[in-house]
Order: sequence, then C-alpha cells, then structure tokens
Amino acid sequence: MEKGKVEEKRKKMMILGASALQVPAIKKAKELGYQIILVDYDENAVGFALADVKLVVSTLDQEEVYRQALIYEPDVVITSTSDGPVRTAAYVNEKLGKRPDLSYENSLCATIKSKMRDRLKECGVPIPEYYAAMDFEGFSEAVDRLDGHCIVKPADNAGSRGVVLLGDSRSEREKQEAEGCENETCREADEWRRTYEYSRENSRNGTVMVEEYMEGPEVSVEIMVVEGEPHILAITDKYITPPPYFVELAHCEPSRLGAETQNRIREVASQAVRAVGIENAPAHVEIKVTEDGPKIVELAARLGGDFITSKLVPLSTGIDMVGASVLLATGEKPDLTRTREQGAAIHFIHAKEEQRGVLERITVPESLCEAEGVKEIVLYQKPGAIVQGTHSSNDRLGHVITVGKTAEEAMERGKQILDKIQVEIKAARA
Repeated sequence: MEKGKVEEKRKKMMILGASALQVPAIKKAKELGYQIILVDYDENAVGFALADVKLVVSTLDQEEVYRQALIYEPDVVITSTSDGPVRTAAYVNEKLGKRPDLSYENSLCATIKSKMRDRLKECGVPIPEYYAAMDFEGFSEAVDRLDGHCIVKPADNAGSRGVVLLGDSRSEREKQEAEGCENETCREADEWRRTYEYSRENSRNGTVMVEEYMEGPEVSVEIMVVEGEPHILAITDKYITPPPYFVELAHCEPSRLGAETQNRIREVASQAVRAVGIENAPAHVEIKVTEDGPKIVELAARLGGDFITSKLVPLSTGIDMVGASVLLATGEKPDLTRTREQGAAIHFIHAKEEQRGVLERITVPESLCEAEGVKEIVLYQKPGAIVQGTHSSNDRLGHVITVGKTAEEAMERGKQILDKIQVEIKAARA
C-alpha cells in the first residue's frame, strides 16, 4: 500500500433470507462491493452459495439476529421479498441506530393484517369491512356479521397460506334446517370450524381475520418510496384460482385496466403507503377494484414476490427494481427512469384440482425454451413430490416467463407454452 493511503474498510450488508427469491438482491449487493452476511433458518438455502458469512438462524428471531448484528456489525440490514423478516430488519436497524427506512412500530402495521387494517381505517384508506378473531367464538360472531360470505385469512402470514372463502350462510342455514339440525351445533361440526382451524394453523400469532368478500379485478402496485414520496413503477394484473382458495397463477404488466381506473388505483396505493409510514423502501400493494372503487387487499413494505419485481418490472419497464431497493437501503437515490415499454407475464405451472397423488414427471419439450418471447421456464418440484391440489403458493410446480409487444401478447404466449407442458401425477393409493 502506498504511503499516506489508508485501506478503505469494506462495507457489510446483512440480508435476511437466502431463498431463490432473495438471490437477485444478494447479487446486486455483491456487485456494489458489500460483504454479505446472509441469514436463513435453512442451511441448504440456495443463496448461501453467495454469502461471505453464513448464519443459520431464523429470520423471525429478532433477538438472535440482533445479537449476530452486534457481532458482525453490518452497515445495514435488509430483506427483499419476505414479510416476516421486514419486522426483524426494522427492529435490528432501529436498535443499531440506522437510518429509518421503516420504524419497528410501522413494520408491525405492514406485516400484521389486523394492525394494517386498523391503521388504514384510521387514515381513511378504502378497505373492506373486517374483524380480527382471537378464538372460535369471536370468529363465529364475525362470520355472522358478514352473513357467512367472507374471506378468512391468517393475520400473520403470506403466500395465500390459510386463505379461504366461506360460502353464503343463507344457503348453509337452509341446508341445516332441511337436515333438522340446530344452527349452532352444525357450525361447530362442519365448515366454519374447519375453516377457522385451517386459517389459525397458518397464523403465526394465532389471530384470524374475517373480511368482507370483494368482487372485481385484482392488481398489485409496485412502488419505490424515496424520502416518503411514493414512485409508482408498475401496476400488475393478477390471475387467481377460483374460490375457495386464492392462489396466484399468473401476473402480467402493464395492467390492461382503463386509464381512469388505473389513476384511482395509484391514488389509493399512495394513500396506503403514506398511512403505514414507509420512508425509504419498496412497497407492494394489492388492490381489488370493486364497484365502489379500489380497496386495499394487503400491503407489504418489501418487493413483490412471484418474480414480479425481479423479472416482470425490468422486462416491462427497464427499471431494475431490485437494484434500486438495495441502493435505497444504502442511502443512495436510485435511478427510476423507464427505458422500455413492452408486455411481460409469468404463468405458474400447477396441477389441476383433480390431480392428486405423486408427481411422476413434468415434460417440457426442448423447443419451448427457444420459442419466441420465452424468457425462462423453471421447474420447482422433482418426481416423487406429493401433489394435493393448489391451496397456496407452495403447491405450484414451476413457472414460465414471457414477453411481447403488449401485455396481451405476453399473456397469450405464456398460455400457449403452458398448454404444451405436461404434468403427470400418479394417484395415491387408498
């Protein structure tokens, strides 16, 4: 080293989560020259191959992550596409005295649905009618108030886990009366009890949300918040399995909704982001367009999952949203200039509802990978995997990403590719 020069200390970034969805952020941080301290409970997580320091620790264990941060002294702690670690990152950054991308109090509102609904209601953001149930009695009362036709979901989870639609209570009551059983007795024994238990089992804090069922198209809004100002980069159309489960099977950009509707969506999404108090971070806002206007389904103070922000946004707009979020976390202002205008879509490979058993094979003809507009085809499951329908995002078998001059063209190409992929499942023995 030359005389008079001091070796610059290499900056460190602690990233919470090492799954495939986190890998783009890990790579970007490495490109920026950061030493990567990677945290995940799964010692075989794919992202660990890129780590400078590997910590096999749950990203939800706030105190242990904080203890590790005191040892390794990261300059910043972030997560990319996971909800639970948002709280941990906010907690640790706050304890370490780092810049407030999101306060710990606000992180609770961004990740726990009951607190989120309370904050949005307090701030006048359009939302469905809702109730937080701590036990089955409270759940039953809430379902009654919504006449039995409602969405039931865990207050603290993501990825469509534990989300289900309860049917029309009028028809249920008529059926019960015809069968000669008392209403309360029947509820205890059948659909309501099973639904409550299913959702509660998927709720980390044990609270179950009971919400008004909203009719209408669903979108997500991809946002970068810089110094408290929301910058809307894309509106993504979402395509979901029919009730009673709500698993996302396809997404495309740009949205095909009308210009006036999209403007109203932007207004509601911006309201929600400000209400939750996001300062310098990405946001992923899910919205239903009802006959009364756009209403918030959920909000996340993180990048959107399902490869929306890592693949679709850059393909449709040219904006590197993952890179922008990492830069923002380091205190730099990202470049959010659009450099591309085209359609991009993702379709998830999944088994049909009647296909239950053991996965024998997924056949992808080689020609599909070279087809026009196909960016990638990825399989998640190997032969031998148990297939039991598509009840959450964990049940999907792979994905296809396509592009086109328009969203319509990208979607059509994806559908054509999906139709040519064969999923073979051997029925389980009785």
